[in-house]
Amino acid sequence: MLAMLVALGTHMLKSKYQRARIALLGSHLGKYQIERQMQTLTEGYLRALGESELARREQIFELLTTLETALCEQLSRFAADFSKVSAGDARVSKLGLSVPYADKLFPAATFDLRQALVIHARGVAEAVKNGAGRSPKARAFTISAELFLLQHTCHWFCKSRNVASARMLVRQKTSYEQLLASVAPETRKAYGKLIGG
Repeated sequence: MLAMLVALGTHMLKSKYQRARIALLGSHLGKYQIERQMQTLTEGYLRALGESELARREQIFELLTTLETALCEQLSRFAADFSKVSAGDARVSKLGLSVPYADKLFPAATFDLRQALVIHARGVAEAVKNGAGRSPKARAFTISAELFLLQHTCHWFCKSRNVASARMLVRQKTSYEQLLASVAPETRKAYGKLIGG
């Protein structure tokens, strides 16, 4: 009976904690159209890559440039907006499992979501600029990976690393390790340094 009460109490505490984090992130994300733009962009990339005609594929990629620019601007503003959140509220536990208030209990085992969002916004912007001279297909692949890693980080903040990785595997058929391997080297290095891995 005692074990059942402890489990129930822990579950309620975890639910309350996660709802608060979802609400915090949602209050900032809600000001932007980032999620809708990400979905439209990734669907556009898939459509372009599915075209057998090279001219048609290039035309679709060209049409997506306006959306890419708008998304970069929104991500930059979102990162700047979220940077105003207090340091304590922006901590993300590095533990794989969701432990309520682990960010408060084990502050040394956390990273700052504010810094992660800056890395993600910069990574997407650099991939869009394409200073590395990637082919349209490789460029679309890199931008998609940058966006999916951003999504993973947001899920990690709200739930846990393991839940975020499982969602990515189910929704995008991509593992966390594949994401890290697919983003630009600069993003991978900065992100790895931030999360300590």
